[in-house]
Amino acid sequence: MIPVTKAYLPDKEKYQSYVDRIFQSGWLTNNGILLQELESRLAEYLGVRNIILVANGSFALQLAYKALELKGEVITTPFSFAATTSTLAWEGLQPVFADIDTASFNINPIEIEKRITSNTSAIVPVHVFGNPCDVETIEVIANKNNLKVIYDAAHAFSCEYKGQSVLNYGDISTLSFHATKLFHTIEGGAVITNSDELAKKIRLMINFGITSPTSIESIGTNAKMNEFEAAMGLCVLDDIAEIRERREAIWQTYSENLSESVEIQKWNAFSKNNASYAPILFNSEEKLLKVDARLKENKILARRYFYPSLDTLEYLGIEQVCIHSRDIASRILCLPMYPSLDDSHIKKIINIIKEN
Repeated sequence: MIPVTKAYLPDKEKYQSYVDRIFQSGWLTNNGILLQELESRLAEYLGVRNIILVANGSFALQLAYKALELKGEVITTPFSFAATTSTLAWEGLQPVFADIDTASFNINPIEIEKRITSNTSAIVPVHVFGNPCDVETIEVIANKNNLKVIYDAAHAFSCEYKGQSVLNYGDISTLSFHATKLFHTIEGGAVITNSDELAKKIRLMINFGITSPTSIESIGTNAKMNEFEAAMGLCVLDDIAEIRERREAIWQTYSENLSESVEIQKWNAFSKNNASYAPILFNSEEKLLKVDARLKENKILARRYFYPSLDTLEYLGIEQVCIHSRDIASRILCLPMYPSLDDSHIKKIINIIKEN
């Protein structure tokens, strides 16, 4: 079976060498030596001021909302993984959907402005599949309306915009380091901010608000990353150049061979595709279902990602219809994408799509 994604596993002996350090120190969690090393290396690699490693990407979003003290309504995109919206609802915030641009798949700034009310406290855009949003226009809108901006950058690891990390935009950006991501720590995530004050606040929040064995300064939770996850992150970061090179080569092959058969996401002109995912868009849901069935017959698992459009989720109790998001969600399919994907399998996937 060819899965849609597969976790990258580094050299076992290298990982063991980090694990040996954990056993030698006896320091398993609570801001351990390996975690400190990983934070420092990631800050340098990504080109960001403050990065706080946390247990997962959902925690990263929730910490961002808490740290910025959001209330009321938050404008976000319906075309994303469920966590973008569910974390808002979990924190007692009201998601308000702004429809997407049909070429980039990102939230449409024009639609954001239409949704702003006196109850709006923030905007949570998503860099969909790593494709940078219109960050400058969103910044103008936010400043004009005194709104906070939290970018869900779960897919945007190592993405740049106009020569700098796209993670430097907004009040906060968040990353996911789930096992299937371009860069991973088994489970994990990160909060990125240029504000030293916010960074200090979030570091306090991830450890129950505890400042010393006898002092608790604020509300907090347990959102820490442990040393075994940090060890995996250090190993993967060592190999990140090769991982990116291989993924980009796979995407290039897909794009060159399928661009006349399907639609391809329009990438931001000031950025480079980081090949986090391999999404293709069919001209109808009927065609997608036919191709997906043929792939499954050949033991190839693609994924309807993102589907369904989040404005259709009944448990949210939101009566909104985002026409473009629903349309794209009905016709999009993500193809297998991981460094160990064999060239013969890529060729087979391409041929099935072209033949159907």
